[in-house]
Amino acid sequence: MRETDRSGRPGLARPRPERGTPPAGVPVPRPRRALHPGAWWLWALALGTAATRTTNPLLLALLITVSGYVVAVRRPHTPWARSYGAFVKLAAAVLVLRLAFAIVLGSPIPGTHILFTLPEVPLPDWAQGIRLGGRVTAEGLAFALYDALRLAALLICVGAANALASPSRLLKSLPGALYELGVAVVVALTFAPHLIADVRRLRAARRLRGRPDKGVRGLVQVGLPVLEGALERSVSLAAAMDARGYGRTVEVPTAVRRTTAALTLGGLLGVCAGTYGLLTAAGGSYGLPVLLAGLASALAGLWLGGRRSVRTRYRPDPWDARAWLVSASGAAVAALLILAGSLDPGSLDPGVVPLEPPTLPLWPAAAVLLGLLPAFVTPAPEAARDPRKEPTT
Repeated sequence: MRETDRSGRPGLARPRPERGTPPAGVPVPRPRRALHPGAWWLWALALGTAATRTTNPLLLALLITVSGYVVAVRRPHTPWARSYGAFVKLAAAVLVLRLAFAIVLGSPIPGTHILFTLPEVPLPDWAQGIRLGGRVTAEGLAFALYDALRLAALLICVGAANALASPSRLLKSLPGALYELGVAVVVALTFAPHLIADVRRLRAARRLRGRPDKGVRGLVQVGLPVLEGALERSVSLAAAMDARGYGRTVEVPTAVRRTTAALTLGGLLGVCAGTYGLLTAAGGSYGLPVLLAGLASALAGLWLGGRRSVRTRYRPDPWDARAWLVSASGAAVAALLILAGSLDPGSLDPGVVPLEPPTLPLWPAAAVLLGLLPAFVTPAPEAARDPRKEPTT
């Protein structure tokens, strides 16, 4: 094929660049690598820890807003990132159920502001301390609302970690001792979207054929093909993983195995005891040292246990300065709220007897705003590709 240049002389046709590619000689910017998934989890768990230290509804609402804003601006365009909405719905359900229980079953908080009175159901003597119906006070509802809002904030923070951190990349970052467990968890989590897609596909096919897709009959006739497809997919995945050498281990001495088990079990017990001490007012003195000792023991056990799993990692995620900043921002929020709870507990836990409107403490609120740092130091997610705009060949 020949074409003429500007001077009119024939020449070879130049290849046309593909659509969307920059011209020759223009440097192509390298895409920034996504943040380490462990940093997202540390940030979210630190915000959840901060939520457990207060019952102030204004601070809890600020924590929910901070996590929601970071999710809104940094959530990737992937199917697993849509789980944030499910956690928000679960948190709303927790609020509704907790208030419903406070209305129907009553509240141990005494109150003088009676909102309404329900007919009370008499109960036998062995059910002392439990009542159905009766007076519903504003103090009891306020106590139930504060308590439920704390749990809702914790659920939303965990949902933020699920929406921001890739489960497959998180699996690569797990220590060798937890690799097999991580594979099982990630496979179980990734099978759920496939099941939902199969249900939608089968229901659409039944509607096109004029068959019912709702009710008991439609559920039975759709559920059997879905379970059959899930079983076939599980068998195929197990065969593929077995062919690639998953599950292979290395023989280690008996003393090393026993030491690993003792360190891991003792570390987990220390983490549980330390966490319980931090969450209660009586254990504030011993909670942090026990938690740190448990974490050190558990990490040592995981390091020893990782010697049984010999594997390599393809392009491991680096723990860079951005990961340190994100983790430090969440840790700062948790540490400052714990400090505020010890210095001024009344501002973080407003009383309901007598009933008073909650106030927003200034410096704890400013500490919560430190959780917005990931929205500015992490790269923006890549735009979702439209298949209609893909070049065709």
